Amino acid sequence: MTLFQLVAGLMAVVALASWLNAMYFRLPHAVAMLIAGLLMALALFGLQSYLPNFPIGQQITNYVNGIDFVTTVTGYMLAFLLFAGAVQVDLEALQEHWFSISTLALLGVLGSVVVVGYGVWVAARFCGIPLTLPWALVFGALISPTDLVAVFATIRQVKLSKSLTMLLQGEALFNDGVGIVTFTALVAVSTGAGHLEPVETVLEVIVEAAGGLLLGMMLGKIAIYLMGKLDEFAVEVSMTIALAMGTFAIAEELNLSGAIAVVGAGILFGGKRGKEAIKGQTEAYVIGFWTLVDEILNALLFLLLGVEVIAVPFFIHQLWFLALAVALVVAARFIVVLPWATFYRFRRNERAPSLILGWGGLHGAVSLALALTLPSGPERMLILSMTYAVVAFSVAVQGLTFMPLAKWVSDHAVKGGVSVDL
Repeated sequence: MTLFQLVAGLMAVVALASWLNAMYFRLPHAVAMLIAGLLMALALFGLQSYLPNFPIGQQITNYVNGIDFVTTVTGYMLAFLLFAGAVQVDLEALQEHWFSISTLALLGVLGSVVVVGYGVWVAARFCGIPLTLPWALVFGALISPTDLVAVFATIRQVKLSKSLTMLLQGEALFNDGVGIVTFTALVAVSTGAGHLEPVETVLEVIVEAAGGLLLGMMLGKIAIYLMGKLDEFAVEVSMTIALAMGTFAIAEELNLSGAIAVVGAGILFGGKRGKEAIKGQTEAYVIGFWTLVDEILNALLFLLLGVEVIAVPFFIHQLWFLALAVALVVAARFIVVLPWATFYRFRRNERAPSLILGWGGLHGAVSLALALTLPSGPERMLILSMTYAVVAFSVAVQGLTFMPLAKWVSDHAVKGGVSVDL
């Protein structure tokens, strides 16, 4: 079996699972793909157990084990997924909520790192599991950012108020970059390659994030100016592809946040100048192309997320600890969103914003990709299993129950005589 045949097989699974879900199950797309990936992994386990000499099964298993999930997510998919998400955002609404989004993406992530890190460290000591505080903080850094793909895939299924939708979207767009920089700094401390300077770390996060945003917006403005000079959909679609890939590559080369740079380039297309540049027949092609990219890559990514369980070590004696880790991450999310939820509750008359912001903070493939980059050792195996447990719970449980929760909040608001657009 060649690599091309494996990719063809994965896309066939995506197509079949999508059809079955659309026809019979009607689950959120991310949940359906994750389940399909898990079932595929279970089938491979079964082939290995009951038919160990079956060559095709062994070849598939070897190829799946050989998938470079880190490079696939952070190197190939991330730029396209972030750009596809960013072009769907209303720039004017984003600017209206810029302060809440920027502070939540920065202070919310850093606060969550501390809460999750110390909480997991204490829980590990309670359970008799060896985990030092620096490595616990590393886990906090990689799991604290909400995942753009998971969040966008979930909130498009429900009707939330414009302000809460924008806060969840905007946070997910920008906090990946903050989390990646913080994660890199804490890994250096944990491995002895650096030392922790809180002020210096925060400044580094701000510089990389702000520099990436400015670079992305500058390149986005250049592309929009050039695209405004013509109405040739093939040329302009190719320019957006070059913009997404080139912005990410240049930012990474300059040691800036590639994730935030791509977001900065993409969000400009949701503004007046961006819309003006692609008006005419180009608009339908550009929006259609990036919508397809978003849907197809989302499906493939969540399928791979399910299949990747093959690479994750799980041990029976750690199950209680993994459950505690999941609970701590969820609790930390509610703790850090409380200031913003309070503001939206009293200043914007939102109903139950703590529930929406807390339960809607989903985690996904980027966290798992970061965990897979950790150096070999007992900490890596433990953090990898914790990360997968949190991500699987987030996508399957939170993603599946978010729509009923939003509906319950809406019905409760109506019954209570409160007029809220949820």
